[in-house]
Order: sequence, then structure tokens, then C-alpha cells
Amino acid sequence: MDFSKNETHEEIRQGIGNLCKRFPDEYWSKHDDSHEFPWEFYNAMADGGWMGLTIPVEYGGGGLGVTEAAIVEREIAASGAGMGGCSAVHIGIFGFEPIIHHGSEEMRKNYLPRVVTGELHTSFAVTEPDAGTDTTNIKTFAKKVDGGFLVSGKKVWITKAQEAERMLLLCRTSPRDPNGKRTAGMTLLFAEMDRSTVQIHPIPKMGRNAVDTNELFIDELFVADEDVVGEVGQGFRTILGGLNAERVISANAALGIGEAALRRGVEYAKQREVFGRPIGRNQGIAFPLAEARIRLDAAEAMLDKATWMVDQGLPCGREANAAKFLCAEAGFYAADVALQTHGGFGFGKEFHVERYFRESRLMRIAPISQEMVLNYTAEHVLGLPRSY
Repeated sequence: MDFSKNETHEEIRQGIGNLCKRFPDEYWSKHDDSHEFPWEFYNAMADGGWMGLTIPVEYGGGGLGVTEAAIVEREIAASGAGMGGCSAVHIGIFGFEPIIHHGSEEMRKNYLPRVVTGELHTSFAVTEPDAGTDTTNIKTFAKKVDGGFLVSGKKVWITKAQEAERMLLLCRTSPRDPNGKRTAGMTLLFAEMDRSTVQIHPIPKMGRNAVDTNELFIDELFVADEDVVGEVGQGFRTILGGLNAERVISANAALGIGEAALRRGVEYAKQREVFGRPIGRNQGIAFPLAEARIRLDAAEAMLDKATWMVDQGLPCGREANAAKFLCAEAGFYAADVALQTHGGFGFGKEFHVERYFRESRLMRIAPISQEMVLNYTAEHVLGLPRSY
């Protein structure tokens, strides 16, 4: 690994930083309160050429890797946009990996250029109410008919479903065999979000309210044969390749929120005076902020290794999961310290740290919980018996 400055990466940081200055904390607080999608930010990202960053050049994209996509999301989060900003553009920046690597050439030609322009909005529909992280236990079923499939089932925690034109929909095309391979029989479809057969119900939630999260009720949604991504029955393998990259990119977002929170906490500790002196002079205030800095730096070191390994095509489940775990913990610790530094004002909305706190808490759950990371490490790194 080379830790010297990379000119391209510095240009990305500067470009995203300059764009995000147009959308201060007040913008994100307003959209969090109103539950309105941040269209101005989304369109600015598209107009700036940031969408489709990892899409191959031949389809109009940037042709860059996970490292660059991760830098973009960290800078967005660190600007104060947090997960509201990251979630608004995440799928456009990175989420089309299954189609890039497993979709047909016709599919790539039809859809990838529209991602780059920001025109195509898509959701990723995997999680179900009764399955959760147990993806192999999904029940949504696609019945084969002439020319395609009829899909029925339920999905939950689906981001941007209200804006989406299509969704990457994981479903079963054959029943789960109790004696067979658990991952067999699942298929990934690039399905139309047909409102006549898909009911979309928003889920009220604690934070990240600038971007909607939804439950889907699907009743005989038709999906054409040409909209199958990869091979029928091999859908789990189709999405599996992007999981380590997803860990890395979400870890960058968590780290970015921590950076934003720490910045606010340090500024307040310097400016707030009690008993005739800045509160930052007190070790009870200074030490937690200093520890937050150290935790963020340590998490970043693990994250840099994992990101590099993903782009090198190296096996990195251990490193990607560790990076996600450490960055989520470090980001939440920084947000918690920043809120505590503000005292009572931290509980109010004026200084924005309460929003960082809520959004950083999400990252200890999504896209995979800290407990499932520990399960992975216990089994696949330490060789302990599987616990689930």
C-alpha cells in the first residue's frame, strides 16, 4: 500500500468538498424535518458528473473503483450531509455492480448510461420482514410464465422506493431445499417498480429522514426474461461479490459522520466558556475528544487496508468486516462525545450534533449489524463453530 497523496483522490476530495459547501447543515436539517428527498443535492451530484463513478467508461461512467466511490461517500458524510446525503446517491455511485459484472450487454447498454446522467433511480430489494440478515430464508417467489416471471412477496427497509423506476430484486425461483444448499434457487431480477402491482408503504424512523425507507407488498409483478441479472438460480452468488465493497463504502460513511461530529465538538469546546475559560481546557472535555480522534484514525487505517484489497481483487472478508465494525464504533463514539461536549445544547437541533448522533447509530446496524460481523469473525477467522 502507498500512503503518499494521490492526485486523483485529492481532486475528488476537493471537488466533493466544494459541491457540498452549497448544502450546509441547515439544508440537511430542513430535509430531515420535512422528510423531503434532497433533489437539489442529487441533481448537483449528477450535473457534476459524480454519478456512475464506478460504471465502465464505455457506458459513459467514470471507470473508477471502490476506493474512489468510498472517498466520495466519506466526503459527503463529513460535510455534515451524513447518511441523508450518502443514501441519496449511493446506488448511483456504486450500486450497479451486479449489472456491470453479471448483466447482459443489452441490459448494460440500456440502463448504465441513464445511471450516469442521474435519470435512473433504483432501489435494492433484498431484505424481508421474516428473514432479515438470513437472506437464504427469503420467501418472495418468482413463478415462471411465458416470457418472464410473476413475482409475489414482501420486502422491507427498501431505500428510495418512492423515487425508484426499477429495483434489483432478489427472490426465489425454486423452493428452498431443506437438504440442499441454502443459497441455491435464488435469482436476481432488475424489475420495474410497477405501482399497479407493488404497494409502497413508508416506514417512520428515527433518522436519515431526507431519504425514504419503505416496505413493499408485491402481488404478481411481471418481470421479463431479459431482466434476469446473471443466471437463474444463482442470484445469491450474483450479489455476493459486492458485499465486501458495500462494507467498505458504508464504513467510509460512518467515518465521515464521525469526522463531522468531531469537528463540531472541537469547535464548541474552543468557543464555549464556563467559569471564565473555554471548556476545552478541561481534561474531562478534551480527553474524550482526543480519544475520538484516535479511534477515527485507527479505524481509518483498517479501512484503508480493506479498501485497497477490494480494488486489488484480493479475498478480504476479514478486513472488510473489521473495517465496518471499527468505523461504525468510532463514528458513533465521536458523535456521542460531540453531543456530550455540547451539554444540553447537544440535545437540541441548533448545533446539528443530535442528527449526527441519530445517523451514526444507524451505522452500527446497517448494512450489517455489529453482531453479525462478530459472528463472521468468530467462524471464518477464528474457526469457532457456527452459531446460527
